[in-house]
Amino acid sequence: MDTSSKKNSHLFHKTPARPVRRQSLKVGCPSPEEARPCCGELKVFLGALSFVYFAKALAEGYLKSTITQIERRFDIPSSLVGIIDGSFEIGNLLVITFVSYFGSRLHRPKIIGAGCLVMGVGTMLIAMPQFFMEKYRYEKYEKYSPSSNLTPNVSPCHLELSSLSPSSVMGKSQNKINDECEGDASSSMWVYVFLGNLLRGLGETPIQPLGIAYLDDFASEDNAAFYIGCVQTVAIIGPIFGFLLGSLCAKLYVDIGFVNLDHITITPKDPQWVGAWWLGYLIAGLLSLLAAVPFWCLPKTLPRSQGREDPGSSSEKSKFIIDDPISYQMAPGEEMKMVEMARNFLPSLKTLLRNPVYILYLCASTVQFNSLFGMVTYKPKYIEQQYGQSSSKANFFIGLINIPAVALGIFSGGIVMKKFRLGVFEATKLYLGSSVFGYLLFLSLFALGCENPGVAGLTVSYQGTKPVSYHERALFSDCNSRCKCSESKWEPMCGDNGITYVSACLAGCQSSSQSGKNIIFSNCTCVGLAAPTSGNWSGMMGRCQKDNGCPQMFLYFLVISVITSYTLSLGGIPGYILLLRCIQPQLKSFALGIYTLAVRVLAGIPAPVYFGVLIDTSCLKWGFKKCGSRGSCRLYDSHAFRHIYLGLTTLLGTVSIFLSMAVLFVLKRKYVSKHSSFITTRDKAVVSSTFRKETSVARVHVPQPKYWPGKETRL
Repeated sequence: MDTSSKKNSHLFHKTPARPVRRQSLKVGCPSPEEARPCCGELKVFLGALSFVYFAKALAEGYLKSTITQIERRFDIPSSLVGIIDGSFEIGNLLVITFVSYFGSRLHRPKIIGAGCLVMGVGTMLIAMPQFFMEKYRYEKYEKYSPSSNLTPNVSPCHLELSSLSPSSVMGKSQNKINDECEGDASSSMWVYVFLGNLLRGLGETPIQPLGIAYLDDFASEDNAAFYIGCVQTVAIIGPIFGFLLGSLCAKLYVDIGFVNLDHITITPKDPQWVGAWWLGYLIAGLLSLLAAVPFWCLPKTLPRSQGREDPGSSSEKSKFIIDDPISYQMAPGEEMKMVEMARNFLPSLKTLLRNPVYILYLCASTVQFNSLFGMVTYKPKYIEQQYGQSSSKANFFIGLINIPAVALGIFSGGIVMKKFRLGVFEATKLYLGSSVFGYLLFLSLFALGCENPGVAGLTVSYQGTKPVSYHERALFSDCNSRCKCSESKWEPMCGDNGITYVSACLAGCQSSSQSGKNIIFSNCTCVGLAAPTSGNWSGMMGRCQKDNGCPQMFLYFLVISVITSYTLSLGGIPGYILLLRCIQPQLKSFALGIYTLAVRVLAGIPAPVYFGVLIDTSCLKWGFKKCGSRGSCRLYDSHAFRHIYLGLTTLLGTVSIFLSMAVLFVLKRKYVSKHSSFITTRDKAVVSSTFRKETSVARVHVPQPKYWPGKETRL
């Protein structure tokens, strides 16, 4: 067996036989003193990489949880929020190719550590606008707040006649408009959030390609998939804490510590509530800085495990790397010069692009990540708008229920790969099967939507008897004709008849009174049109809660969403193993970098943008800034939102399934057939080499008989 192992090394190394033989003997029988540092340092790297994955995933999850908060704080549409979210991928795009290619030849742990420092600084930069912006001013009911020093009984109609609204800017002098627009510096402060997220993307670049490749290089074949599964599972735990942190911060008012909270008349349930979105970025940035420390203490390389150094062992690489089995590994101690690395860049890229399995899997993953990025980015917004939940509750449900299912699915995928020792072909089947069943379950979410909230003039008529079509939408009616109301304001009031009105003025309310933070409006003429009985025709500030079985629909949505998330994530690790095993080992980091680059550029950047643009088309009521420009959306059409959000996700998922089928077809047709022929040729070479070696050794040490019956049979 030892002689066979020595001879097999000639199939995979260009080095002479004698040096390789010495190294294989040394590694094949390691002493306990030599094995212990390797194992310890590898586990230290595994722990450090898991922690940095946790830190970056926490920041990413927290960013997703604050999408609606950022949209309201900076008063920007969803399409612009999508650009801010995609700036992380733009940062990756700038350096991912060079980091993944040149970084694999340099000190990988220290490069990862430097990236953590950059990532921490960028995360903290996102929170900086809060300390330079003016206090958050919501236009809702400020004139009814205790600090306004008004009489207890105020008529909304008279207020509209005597005061100017943010949208009545056309009636002001042009000089005053210009002064207000110049003084409103917060309108462009979102650029700092964009730059901070861009810097965070730059720092995150080396973590995935260099970290995963480092683990796969020095871990044993049996443990590689399990270690990667552990890292990916910890990376999913990060968003759990990110969304839970987002849920906690969403309950705190945005200017907490800077204003008197007793004067705040809105609650976390209000559509214009903005939580302390900036607080979590300071925490996430500090964690990223701490994650950089262990990587500066780790070596450039580690001793390889016995399974990796023994070329005669039946490893996964020997099974699936069949394009060039002789020259896929450099000789021990051989290091490439920087000029040589640059010279080999284009040939290496050409090798990857000529690999059909790699290209098809790259296309399938890119389309699938378009689906997943768009779905995850706007999932909190979808829960808020579709089921009437607050931002805090939406983030809480996602973090505590949905993401753990993803973590369990990824971990289960690694366990299945390790326990059943699945090859690349079986891993591809598992990856495809999880996608098919996951998106089939996702289709059921189309039936779990809620009806549009009854908003007078937008979704129902003022009589409350029929829905309003697009051409029939009108906020003015005979019941509010006496009041000169602003059409652009969004100060919703819930009438006693269960209908929401855009403002108390448009509801025709004649008086108001305050009880604590609650404001009661009375003598509302429009409420009387749809009131079942005659009475005071009153209403209360805020939107009416959704009913008609919507809470039960939300419960069904959570159950189906959890099962779908688990099913889709089950194929995560098999897909990773397919990616690692369909390429030559010396191109592993480079291939992971190109893979990450493609996912970032073709999915991470455009998906949130075009998802946001399409979601904006379902907006029914837009807000307006001081200068008259359009701000964020106040009310969405629930039916249009659901069909756009779920339909686009399902369409992209279906395309990725067909591409995954093509991967399986090519793998079965080309690689499996070549694998059998390659193994046959290799076995013949091993038998022949072993026969000659044993014959020469026997001639030197043992007298040989002229005839040895059964020798070839025994071989």
